[in-house]
Amino acid sequence: MEKFLLKNIENPNSADIAEYIKTGGYKALSKALELKPSDIIDEVKRSGLRGRGGAGFPTGMKWAFAAADSKKPKFILCNADEGEPGTFKDRPILEKNPHLLIEGMIISGYALQAEYGYIYLRGEYPEAKDILEDAIKQAHDKGYLGDDVLGKGIRFYLHVHQGAGAYICGEETALIESLEGRRGQPRIKPPFPVNEGFLSKPTVVNNVETLANIPYIMEIGAEAYSKLGSPDCPGPKLYSVSGHVKMPGVYELPMGTTLREIIYTHCGGIRDGKKLKAVIPGGISTPILPPEKIDCPMDFVSMPKHGSMLGSGAVIVFDETVDLVKVCLRAMKFFEHESCGKCTPCREGVGWLRAIIERIYNGSGTEKDIDLLLEVSKNITGKTFCPLGDGAAGVVQGFIKDFRHEFEQHISKQVKAAA
Repeated sequence: MEKFLLKNIENPNSADIAEYIKTGGYKALSKALELKPSDIIDEVKRSGLRGRGGAGFPTGMKWAFAAADSKKPKFILCNADEGEPGTFKDRPILEKNPHLLIEGMIISGYALQAEYGYIYLRGEYPEAKDILEDAIKQAHDKGYLGDDVLGKGIRFYLHVHQGAGAYICGEETALIESLEGRRGQPRIKPPFPVNEGFLSKPTVVNNVETLANIPYIMEIGAEAYSKLGSPDCPGPKLYSVSGHVKMPGVYELPMGTTLREIIYTHCGGIRDGKKLKAVIPGGISTPILPPEKIDCPMDFVSMPKHGSMLGSGAVIVFDETVDLVKVCLRAMKFFEHESCGKCTPCREGVGWLRAIIERIYNGSGTEKDIDLLLEVSKNITGKTFCPLGDGAAGVVQGFIKDFRHEFEQHISKQVKAAA
């Protein structure tokens, strides 16, 4: 498939507006401004684009909800708080193709009749901040931003807001809380941000990759876009691959490419002649899969049928040398550290999960601890303000479902040592 999201990033000057325009940049914006805002929303609906941040919610539907609300002003927020371990797919767009994101946000702002957009950028991407701010200035100077976009009488301003490294701010309502100057903690929903979001006004929150798809839809049309990738989840998808593969990196492939193809065709297989032991398919918050389950299409509909989720599309590959109990423990330490502490099941429960796994790993676990892990995780699932607690519980359940024997091996070694 021809690259669009990662188009021209090999060019060392790809972040410059002149280079972007040379490759057809901002033509989609000109095309979009000839349409009515409602026509753009309908086009996005018909394209079948689903949010690429992890939830996979239909983008056009979200836009329609916000557009139908009469309150003004409206806001478009870009979630660039890419904090999921294993995820680095948005970084090439932010640093190498920033005008693609900017063009996508201007089109989105026009469709929603929003005058202001914000890019909420993770604190660990300092270079991206400078690149984005330079690109925004270039776009303003060229008339793509400001009080009179391309002489059409449309007003749209764009700003970068840098976060402080909190994973929880990847959740849209926690992001809004942080953007408003408060502690980043999730809100109770409903009301949803499309009705009461930033400054209690209708707000659409989409992630970098989602917004970067908008110019592509405007360029080739909804019908052509809907035929790319899988029928239920069309379009290109960025997969960030790390771990024990020969060629890790970010790959732009049709949505629905199988996990096996990603690992063995595009990434060259497992390095150093080792065997595949396990794969986390969509970032650390998605359940781990054994080798026999990697023939799954990587899209939002297919992955749950195979016992996991697409998530952010962050593929983490483990070879036969890896201790998966240690991996599970490391994941729980992350979730415990990043829990905002607002709700008890997550604040307390994730800490208990970490403590039990640590006990098993360090040599003092018992056979009852495995069932205790499942019991604690079930008491977290569905009882938290945001998906962080569910993510942590699902990770533990996934490890035990397919790799229970590794936990049992740790415990049996401990029992023998004690005897």
